[in-house]
Amino acid sequence: MTSPSEIEQYHARPAGLPAAGDVTPQGMELRHLRYFVAVADAGTFTHAAERMFITQPTLSQQIRRLEEIVGTPLLQRGREGVRLTEAGSVLLEGSRIVLSHVDQGVSRTRQAAGLARRRLRFVMPPYLPDALAVGVASRLRRTAAAADVDVAWMEATLDGEFSPVLQRRADAGLGWLAADEDAPAPLEVMSLGEFEPDVWLPATHPAAARRVISLGELARLDVIHGPRRLSAVTYDAWLAVMRASNPRWDFTDPPFRRSLPMTLAFAATATRPTAVLTGPHRRIGDWPGPAEPDPAAGLSGMVRARVEGSSLSATAGLAWSSDLPRPLQQLLFDTADGIT
Repeated sequence: MTSPSEIEQYHARPAGLPAAGDVTPQGMELRHLRYFVAVADAGTFTHAAERMFITQPTLSQQIRRLEEIVGTPLLQRGREGVRLTEAGSVLLEGSRIVLSHVDQGVSRTRQAAGLARRRLRFVMPPYLPDALAVGVASRLRRTAAAADVDVAWMEATLDGEFSPVLQRRADAGLGWLAADEDAPAPLEVMSLGEFEPDVWLPATHPAAARRVISLGELARLDVIHGPRRLSAVTYDAWLAVMRASNPRWDFTDPPFRRSLPMTLAFAATATRPTAVLTGPHRRIGDWPGPAEPDPAAGLSGMVRARVEGSSLSATAGLAWSSDLPRPLQQLLFDTADGIT
């Protein structure tokens, strides 16, 4: 049975759209809002038309009709694509909320009629630690199956604000939380623990024998790490920590995006002492003993170590939209609780 709070939340006024009792602009239809959101997300009419399976002239005509209905320009057209006007930004936020509520309402209706199961759209970014990604995916899959919920998996990068979830393109996601910052108000977040990277050092470096290197020592080396677009949250946070030791210091992008052994071999033959810093890789405190083999090192002569005092770390977080139906929120809470 739906609670009063859920009913109130469902009928809450979306930003930028008429409140209950106001007059909706005559002629406005859901398809206008869907087309508008598609253009805003794609950045061009061409790409949006492809995604919506309509012709570009038809899409342009529908957006012009929407602007006529609203009474103001919503998009600025240019050679490189479109940009939202101030009014367009307001309508975009409201459109996402309205379309999300409509989709959820249709889904609930179909479920009530026995025509469909609930669905959860879940973002799993690439390059997460295997143990974390597998643990969350396995737990979520089992929990969802027990609750008769289908999970739609989405592989995409996530920023510190979990933008795909905020923009209602996804319901939940797993990613890295921005340090010392609260999650945006519309999100619920549960921490899944603190993780730290591995740092690979030349075997000849004094810290290699200790398997531990200080920030000061690391800041005197060239360090291959990145690229930033894979995880701006950890990249920017760790760069700030390193620059506290050396203000002019910067990361070096990896020459081989998807191959740690090749990057290690490249670093081992550099003209300057060079280290390789992975992304968040293992839970803090879960450091293997020195006898554990280092298969990634191969013939490079690089040695795996850790940063002293876990000075570089990241918090893994499971985030979801606070306006999700309560059963889906409970499913995510149970998933996170099982991991932690």
